[in-house]
Amino acid sequence: MITNKPALVAEIRSRFAHVESCPFEGPRVFFENAGGALTLNSVVATSAKFAAIPDNQGRDNPAAHALVAFIDKAKEDMRVFFNAPKGQFFVGESGTELLFRLIRTAIVGTGPGRVLGSTLEHPATRSAARHWAEVAGKPHILVAHDDATGCVDAAAYAPQITPDTKVATILHTSPVTGMGVDVGAVAAEIRKVAPDCIIIVDGIQHAAHGRLDIASYDIDGYVVSPYKVFSRHGYGVAWISERLHAIKHEHLIDAPGNPWEFGTRDTGAYVTFSDVVDYFDWLGAQVSDATDRRARIVAAGEAIHQLEHELTHAMIHGIGNLKGLAEMEGVTILGGVDNPRREGLVSISVAGMDAPDVVTKLRTRGIRTHTRKADHYSGNILTPLGLDAAVRVSMCHYNSEAEVAQFLQAMREIIESAEVA
Repeated sequence: MITNKPALVAEIRSRFAHVESCPFEGPRVFFENAGGALTLNSVVATSAKFAAIPDNQGRDNPAAHALVAFIDKAKEDMRVFFNAPKGQFFVGESGTELLFRLIRTAIVGTGPGRVLGSTLEHPATRSAARHWAEVAGKPHILVAHDDATGCVDAAAYAPQITPDTKVATILHTSPVTGMGVDVGAVAAEIRKVAPDCIIIVDGIQHAAHGRLDIASYDIDGYVVSPYKVFSRHGYGVAWISERLHAIKHEHLIDAPGNPWEFGTRDTGAYVTFSDVVDYFDWLGAQVSDATDRRARIVAAGEAIHQLEHELTHAMIHGIGNLKGLAEMEGVTILGGVDNPRREGLVSISVAGMDAPDVVTKLRTRGIRTHTRKADHYSGNILTPLGLDAAVRVSMCHYNSEAEVAQFLQAMREIIESAEVA
């Protein structure tokens, strides 16, 4: 859909800042998208524009009224992007902070019962759930993920779901293995047994890959970090259901509407998310004939998914005369070689080589990747595999087959040099 349209690939890449070079290091291939995706040029411009505006929302002047209108528009854009006709959106300090707030509210505000999660989850949800479950005196149960596939499914959740399950957390995509979870299927399994359970989803790693559809999930909370979906650092976006909103939560005394936001939020943050939605809308128009905005956004997500599948397939199985990772001596691919759950990310270990050394050798060859260590972030995934660390190679739809080929050539050189040594 995209790979056979070189002009479109070039146009996509032109819309992102620093797509081919680092402002500190020079030319490089950016395969560190899971750590923070590239930023849209429109987001950069919007950030500068709104950072210069001195006015605040809620005043009796044209500037204040305009700021409120921008925020209202951004929230409507979010509804279309996430397909969430009901519930409400708001922004916070970060995705992690918002997950803590939603999980805290759900656990403290519900009656006696269990809190359910999985060992696949990022500590943003696991830490919040464990902490507030202890405070509230509720057991926190973790469903074991499958080490072989790097994922967890509804069948694994099922035995642990009880009628008194009050709160459940789900990770949409793992930032370590890159595997996506069928959120709708897991939520449906929970609803069968605990229909009133508050279900909160960490969508931080998933959002950049598109195909978001909150209306189909039957959940109560969904959180993303915009810097991982082509926007910038400094804020997070949360959606909550009417049921979660009805639970008593913190806000200023006598504040109208039981708000969730604390203090005056950055209007520019909201508007930069509109930039993200506009980009998906534009991309959808390039790959489909859809006239409806939501349909274009869906088409963009499908195109992104297909392109990232092609890129990861090339990385694993080879491209041109270059061997893929699956054929390289001593390379192990986390989650298996052919895993349909994979979303633009390949994590590997190399026998006889420390992961940080591989990352450094790749960097000296112009390839930006990242080390995931068996620490408080990734130990839940790596320790059961007997790994101290792994190399995470994360792609996005603006990456190219030529960049994959450059990576495979670099990996061949690294492995061959290690064999000679």
